[in-house]
Amino acid sequence: MSTMTSLVETMPDVQSSVDTRHIPIQKVGVRDVTYPMLIDTGTEALPTVAEWELTVALPAEEKGTHMSRFLALLEQHRAQPMSMQGFCHMTAEMLELLNATEGDVTATFPYFINKVAPVSEVSSLLDYQVSWAANAVATVDNEVDVQFELTVLVPVTSLCPCSKAISKYGAHNQRSHVTVSVVAHPDQLNINQLIQAIEAQASCELWGLLKRTDEKYVTEQAYENPKFVEDLVRDVAVAIEQLEGIQGYRIEAENFESIHNHSAYAVVEG
Repeated sequence: MSTMTSLVETMPDVQSSVDTRHIPIQKVGVRDVTYPMLIDTGTEALPTVAEWELTVALPAEEKGTHMSRFLALLEQHRAQPMSMQGFCHMTAEMLELLNATEGDVTATFPYFINKVAPVSEVSSLLDYQVSWAANAVATVDNEVDVQFELTVLVPVTSLCPCSKAISKYGAHNQRSHVTVSVVAHPDQLNINQLIQAIEAQASCELWGLLKRTDEKYVTEQAYENPKFVEDLVRDVAVAIEQLEGIQGYRIEAENFESIHNHSAYAVVEG
């Protein structure tokens, strides 16, 4: 027997001892973990860095969970391109690794799409904030049920219909954030398709790089397509309801008003 093996066997495993307070803990684990991630887009592996939260439920009789195993799980999957389905499999795997009956994993990361400007057709990347969240529950027949939620924050342009109607020229416009959370089977979700469906409902979408001809286009496009924040969430809801496999959604829109020191805000759930 090696010295290291002998040392491990003689060290006390405090977290595995019995707790006598008889209070179960719904979530215990690690959060604010910054770790690299490879996103499997279906056509390529997109590198990014995610902020992770991994937790499990702890029974009343157990003193503590094995915190190091959460990081070991991330390290095990770090170099493998991960799809949304793979993310769910990893969450289910966590239950077995931690001897838990329920657990949650969330990863929030910047997601980049290569976009082509509307007139000049120059290419550039635009970043979106994406979150994957999975909840895994062990069933009585030793299976694991996993529910998946995808959240995207999409920046767009909105132009005020009232300002356009009452002004002789011009209308105030602003950058807006549309945050959409959808519950669906991961095999039925496509991040790019969801983002494009959201952008299509705005006064105008955004691009990272624009030439003067593009600036003329986006200015006039927004002017011809005014939207209140109420219009924005309703139109996005109509678009989301047309996507297949969506079991539930929550849509938030926040307009960072250019003529006020506050935001306009609306939420639709369905």
